[in-house]
Amino acid sequence: MEMTQGASQPEASPDPVADQVANQAAHEPVVGLEAPFSVLETRKHQMFPTLTPAEIDRVRRFGTVASFKAGETLFCIGDPAPGMHLILTGKLQIIQRDGLGNRFPITDEGPGQFLAEVGQLSGKPALVDAVALEDSTALVVPPERLRALLVAEADLGERIMRALILRRVGLIERGGGPVLVGKGTQPLLLALQAFLRRNGYPHKVVDIDTDPDAMALLDVSNAPASDFPMVICPDGGILRAPDEGQLASCLGLVPEFTPDHVYDVVVVGAGPAGLATAVYAASEGLSVAVIDCRSPGGQAGASARIENYLGFPTGISGQALAGRAFVQALKFGAHVAIPLEVSALHCGEHPIRIELTDGRMVPTRTVVIASGAQYRRAEIESLDQYEGRGVYYWASPVEAKLCKDEHAMLVGGGNSAGQAAVYLASHAAEVHMLVRGEGLEATMSRYLIDRLKGLPNVFLHTHAQITAMEGDGWLSTVRYKERSCGPDCITRPMRHVFLFIGAAPNTEWLRSCNVTTDPKGFVLTGYEAHQSCTERADYTLETSVPGVFAIGDVRSGSTKRVAAAVGEGAAVVAQIHRYLAGMQAGQTVQAVA
Repeated sequence: MEMTQGASQPEASPDPVADQVANQAAHEPVVGLEAPFSVLETRKHQMFPTLTPAEIDRVRRFGTVASFKAGETLFCIGDPAPGMHLILTGKLQIIQRDGLGNRFPITDEGPGQFLAEVGQLSGKPALVDAVALEDSTALVVPPERLRALLVAEADLGERIMRALILRRVGLIERGGGPVLVGKGTQPLLLALQAFLRRNGYPHKVVDIDTDPDAMALLDVSNAPASDFPMVICPDGGILRAPDEGQLASCLGLVPEFTPDHVYDVVVVGAGPAGLATAVYAASEGLSVAVIDCRSPGGQAGASARIENYLGFPTGISGQALAGRAFVQALKFGAHVAIPLEVSALHCGEHPIRIELTDGRMVPTRTVVIASGAQYRRAEIESLDQYEGRGVYYWASPVEAKLCKDEHAMLVGGGNSAGQAAVYLASHAAEVHMLVRGEGLEATMSRYLIDRLKGLPNVFLHTHAQITAMEGDGWLSTVRYKERSCGPDCITRPMRHVFLFIGAAPNTEWLRSCNVTTDPKGFVLTGYEAHQSCTERADYTLETSVPGVFAIGDVRSGSTKRVAAAVGEGAAVVAQIHRYLAGMQAGQTVQAVA
């Protein structure tokens, strides 16, 4: 079956991480990245606004005045975040710097202008250097007071927030920060690049096969091939073939927790469900932490374009949607801890404790399980040999670039598969979709089916499945069966295969708490968890363990849609309030007795 593309299909942005912040930043259409430094050139007035004397007075109650001598460095890349500097007198310069020592002056700012970007909302390390060009004074607003300012001063807060986010877009466009050095197709290089992209962290990639500057680096470092990919951090430190955790440590991204602080709620998982919980809970005054091992967005973050989410008639990428929610959560004071992985849940005493893989314990009164699901691995011999070497479980700009003008194969018939096929079709010469069933009607939304039918370079193979993969180091050949072609296997040259064949719940970490799950491992809630219509009837999202709730894809019986996950994330907050009120009442009665 051949599918052709309609003329109205919008071209996917080459960088959804930039989309995620730019979409938040203004009401007009998102600025694409086809033109260099598009944000810097077209929205400079929004990126670097000048506050009026009256607006400066409104900010004064949130900060303290500090003085700086000419030539003094206010902060450097990697330093603990100082918050926002609102200049009262003098002039300051902002400089972006990469791991190779290249310096890029961004702007000089004077009275009424301010220094900050979106990372300052959560106290993340600085991404730029700041130097006083002359004797200056500034109103310093620390991160917690900056969040209070954004909430208390709505109209002024909107202008500041827009500037903070657009500045992050500009930093991403410029590509400063850590420099990733390696071969463009190395699996680890692709993984590190995807990690930084999905977390909206500025970086630069140097391909040692195509970039002449890379050869000089190799001559200087005299490093063996096993050291690549290599990461040159902004402070000059070098990481050799690091994992994501080591890279996060180098950049100061590993979150800290105050040992004696007990959260009202800890959300495990930063997908749409978990981020919705964080936004609603934090905006209502609860102390919230969100823990995720990779990046905001979950599986939805891998969707190239979601077109049936309420309020976005032209569609939105999964990362863009997650990016908006992520910034909202930061604005209201949620502690978003990425990347950290949870190893166990200890619920035999109060407070409940979340155990991290590094051994740290995070105490909390309630827990929301929003850990979602992970892509299933197909039962194909030698599959693990080609994961990251031609086999992928998502379709980001990194993978799409690898498929440029080549053939790609995609296995799966759900909405995620359809969205990926549409996106890949704009890059690959051909996209071959394999599904086991008779077609797509039973598993995919009609709008995506119609979209796929309009694509001239997408071909659907029904009653088909891969039987073998071959290749020397990198995938080169795929064998598959297709009913229409008889019992013999078909051999097709293929360097890129995308697997979207469903997901399994991330619930291994719940075993220590004996949270009840269904036979497939999804968490039971409400009646199914309590087996009673009266006991805890109001707690429809609570698991078999009081104070532990489950929402989104990880919950048994949930609707596997982004809108449903967001709805559950909002609904669970009301149940958390009710549970906490009950705890407080019980403690009061016990104290009186």
